[in-house]
Amino acid sequence: MKDDFVIEVKNATVRFNMASEKIDNLKEYFIKLVKKELMFKEFLALQDVNLKVRKGEAWGIIGTNGSGKSTLLKLICGILSPYKGSVSANGTIAPLIELGAGFDGELTARENIYLNGAVLGYSKRFMQEYFEEIVEFAELWDFLDMPIKNYSSGMAARLGFSIATVVRPDILICDEVLSVGDIAFQRKCERRMRDMLESGTTLLYVSHSIGSVQEICDHALWLERGREVMSGDIHTVTDEYLNKYDTQQV
Repeated sequence: MKDDFVIEVKNATVRFNMASEKIDNLKEYFIKLVKKELMFKEFLALQDVNLKVRKGEAWGIIGTNGSGKSTLLKLICGILSPYKGSVSANGTIAPLIELGAGFDGELTARENIYLNGAVLGYSKRFMQEYFEEIVEFAELWDFLDMPIKNYSSGMAARLGFSIATVVRPDILICDEVLSVGDIAFQRKCERRMRDMLESGTTLLYVSHSIGSVQEICDHALWLERGREVMSGDIHTVTDEYLNKYDTQQV
């Protein structure tokens, strides 16, 4: 089979520096920084992680809190750069990584639709063309002129998902944002993701609901403390994962 990978992560390591002592204020921080008294402790959020994804595949990224799932997605989106290794992603990416990212809380939902569209690279004319479809899918007609800061987390997630998926991106990256919505809207989003997969979109999906991952994805990558434990067929990987933790919600 031709190696037509749209995402390739090769031996990727992500390193953060954490202050090794508690500093209570900014002034003390800068004084220690100037005096070279500021000590840092190295933290490897990802260590030698590999992932190869072909066009149209749906990968679930699973693991307990702090395992490096979100760090990996940010690496693929280009938000983070690897300390070691390499990352490549080919095609347009629609990232749904952090709830409310690309929104201004002081602006109304109507205004934020255009703002978030611009962040994703869409023109004002394009957003005008798809405006009604976005609002209809998000089910927010009655709240269009309300500031986003007054939205519930579920409402913000609905709007963000609707904007990101109004067209079919080459790669959709979804990190737990649907978990804050009601069950009816979660199912609605899952149906849209399946439609996108059938149209050739590649999906990277993070969720603590293993049932949801099994339902949507065909492959899985299991991370623990920044390291790859196992990757491959969705059921093979998730069965091993559940056997370890003996629960459906980890």
